[in-house]
Amino acid sequence: MPAPLPPTELLGSERAVVLVSCVLSCVGSSLLLCSQALWPELRTRPRQLLLYLSLADLLSALSYFYGVLQDFDRTSWDCVLQGALSTFANTSSFFWTMAIALYLYLTIVRGSPTGTGLLCCFHAVSWGVPLGITVAAVALKKIGYDASNVSVGWCWVNLDAEDRVLWMLLTGKVWEILAYVTLPVLYILIKKHINRAHAALSEYRPILSGAPAFQPRTSIADKKLILIPVIFIFLRIWSTVRFILTLCNSPAVQNSALVVLHGIGNTFQGGANCIMFVLCTRVVRARLLSFICCCKHDEGDWSWQRSNSSWQRPEPHKDVPGPEQTKPLLSST
Repeated sequence: MPAPLPPTELLGSERAVVLVSCVLSCVGSSLLLCSQALWPELRTRPRQLLLYLSLADLLSALSYFYGVLQDFDRTSWDCVLQGALSTFANTSSFFWTMAIALYLYLTIVRGSPTGTGLLCCFHAVSWGVPLGITVAAVALKKIGYDASNVSVGWCWVNLDAEDRVLWMLLTGKVWEILAYVTLPVLYILIKKHINRAHAALSEYRPILSGAPAFQPRTSIADKKLILIPVIFIFLRIWSTVRFILTLCNSPAVQNSALVVLHGIGNTFQGGANCIMFVLCTRVVRARLLSFICCCKHDEGDWSWQRSNSSWQRPEPHKDVPGPEQTKPLLSST
């Protein structure tokens, strides 16, 4: 591999944008996790898979936040720790995204039963493989400072490693590229199956006009989960572009717009999932708004009762009726 390019200098505005993206992703992932904890009836299998994806995205955003905040200029213990956490979480996010697409394919297209065995397999692969790769990379001292040419301030594969391209592939890029190929294929097969089912149903609508409305096999949440691969590709493509430019030793890798898009794409997955599956899902959105309103109402009642008790006047003498006695007592509720 040719000599590496000089380090990419990050502007303050670029760091600020990526840090905001990290915060939004953390908030979004936390909202998704809270929705699962607060409302057990929403714990369907697709949303259960989304929960694990949110955990990986939350850890990824937190580790990226620390890396961008520090903007490392050399390999240090916290650089290695941050690089290891982001490598594990980022790679795990790739696997969970593919696991969701595979689950949708098996349930919608194949109609295969999906029990705990499949879920255990997803856990073993989506957590186990990234953990094994990360432990090997740390043990062989492959994680470290990378001059921000394939990152945005955070640490990843050590710039001094002779086989750094191999480890860049193993610790993320090969799984990312595999997802680019696998996800569109599964997504197209799912869409074709849904379209065929709708077309077949339309032939019998005149006969079934008096029958109850047809309930599709898949829920609305299942259909929305199909959008995850599309969003994944749109967000991650900028990271792949910079990786290819780095291999070509092109100075375009330091383009400011590309750096910002890379930073947002790697950190905003949790925020994008929150927009789709919390803010744009009517049931979850209604429950969230109701929960927030109830909290504000309870807080307002508590403040009013406390204020009312603090300002309550002493009861006047019975022989001299006061103005308070001529008015009905206010209810405390």
